[in-house]
Amino acid sequence: MSRRVLTPVRPVSAASAPIPAPPADDPVDILARTLWGEARGEPVRGIEAVAAVVMNRVARAQRRGGWWWGDSVVAVCRKPYQFSCWNVGDPNRAKLLAVTADDPVFAACLRVARRAVSGLLPDPTGGATHYHRAGISPAWARGHGPSAEIGHHLFYNSVE
Repeated sequence: MSRRVLTPVRPVSAASAPIPAPPADDPVDILARTLWGEARGEPVRGIEAVAAVVMNRVARAQRRGGWWWGDSVVAVCRKPYQFSCWNVGDPNRAKLLAVTADDPVFAACLRVARRAVSGLLPDPTGGATHYHRAGISPAWARGHGPSAEIGHHLFYNSVE
């Protein structure tokens, strides 16, 4: 009869367990990181408004059979020079790539992103596809009136 030797296994606590990285094309994760990078200083309604801009861009592109900014959440969020937090060289990029759900603001961004991607997030912007921080005047906003002002951002639904 062979003898079995049992070796004790050290339990792994939830806090020390490695957190697997989400897939690079996970729309919820990419949207949540975009929200955190662009609107982490805003109230939840401001974070929701930025999510609405992304979803409005996706919807517009899908209705038209494509658009220059992309037709998926991932494509819209990562389109160069559209959401500055993703720009190479932007100091927020390294931060948004490293943030985890342990950060309470990122956890809130994940909740908003899940609702947005599943189609359950109301649009407080009136269909906006563009926004900027209040107090600046980007060239693309000239001649356009904002459709909403939420938090520290102005939102526009009349910009192509």
